[in-house]
Amino acid sequence: MHIIPRTLERRIRRISQTFRVLLLTGPRQVGKTTLLKQLAESESRNYVSLDDRKARHLAKTDPDGFFQTHKFPLLIDEIQYAPELFSNIKMIVDEEKDKRGLFWLTGSQKYHLMQNVSESLAGRVIIVDMLGLSQAEIKGRSDTSRPFVPTLEWIRHAREAGGASESMTEVYERVWRGTFPELYQSANPLLPDDVADFLSSYIDSFLLRDVRDFRKIKNQASFYQFLAIAASRTGTALNLSGLSRDLQQSVNTIKAWLSVLEASGLIYLLRPFYQNIGKRVIKAPKLHFLDTGLVSHLCGMPDARTLAESPMAGTILETYAVSEILKGYYHNGTPARLYHYRNYDQQVVDLFIETAEAFHPVEIKKTASPKLSHAKHFPALEKLGKPVGHGAVLCFREKDIPLSDKVSAVPISYL
Repeated sequence: MHIIPRTLERRIRRISQTFRVLLLTGPRQVGKTTLLKQLAESESRNYVSLDDRKARHLAKTDPDGFFQTHKFPLLIDEIQYAPELFSNIKMIVDEEKDKRGLFWLTGSQKYHLMQNVSESLAGRVIIVDMLGLSQAEIKGRSDTSRPFVPTLEWIRHAREAGGASESMTEVYERVWRGTFPELYQSANPLLPDDVADFLSSYIDSFLLRDVRDFRKIKNQASFYQFLAIAASRTGTALNLSGLSRDLQQSVNTIKAWLSVLEASGLIYLLRPFYQNIGKRVIKAPKLHFLDTGLVSHLCGMPDARTLAESPMAGTILETYAVSEILKGYYHNGTPARLYHYRNYDQQVVDLFIETAEAFHPVEIKKTASPKLSHAKHFPALEKLGKPVGHGAVLCFREKDIPLSDKVSAVPISYL
């Protein structure tokens, strides 16, 4: 089995040397357990999974007995199944104040965990978000420690670090397949039917099970329909009333179902910048699924060529770029200050990144021939009260080139 090194490894080792409890959250099957078990083996850390019914029963009914059976330093997988353990973890780490890395925890329902964590482990736990494989990890690039900001310095570094160009066909193959590690562990590329089988199983075995556990949703057929329609709208402004109308469900139901997807780490709502925001700015977030393979599967794309030629090719590419940028921030422990902009004058910026000094605008285009006109709305960000820094048009050019003194065309393969 081929194990792909993960960017988060460095950060987890650093946290474990400094803090007493680590909580690693993220969607199911993105490699949380694999990564922590690999690291645990190198330091003789014990392991227990609460997916195991016997271990879960002991944890819920006899927490004291659980910790007599499972000694720290301890990795507890799927901690959300036994919130009864948090009080005991608090007592243990308070008694062992001089020890670090006592507990590593994983959880696949971040928001479901937060109330218990904030009540019991405030000041004692570091929470780390993990997503699927990044493009850099899949391609084996060693330097993945620089979250994307489209400055000239970042672009130069990416060029020199091996951000080799890829064809549109190669990129869309990865966009279509998605980023679950299981799909990259075979020595030979998986056939489309194999990818489809994995994603179907993922939805049935994990996502719909979490729906039952988290929201007690009884009508899973309606939820699946919602999932497919939401996937078809990835990369677009979230329209609750439109989803409500199309699904014949109340707006409150749609909100609750979206919260399931957020809790499961499957979607990201890219919000507009709210400081000094004017009445002419559209305030709806943009909906982005965090795995484009799942989107392609839900939208009935049987292969990468079908996806690349479909009307959704541009919005799914935008979602892919946003998710890759987000991974760079999450996996390096850097706050992700990402926003989008759209006003009623139809001025649109797909994404902009806030730094201390400026807003850095980004446009994402399915083209190998970028033009400065693709960045024509970047100056609109000046209305938001901060200078507009160097921007980028992410595209399929072979190498980066300047489009002006303030905008560069940047290959998506640099991410």
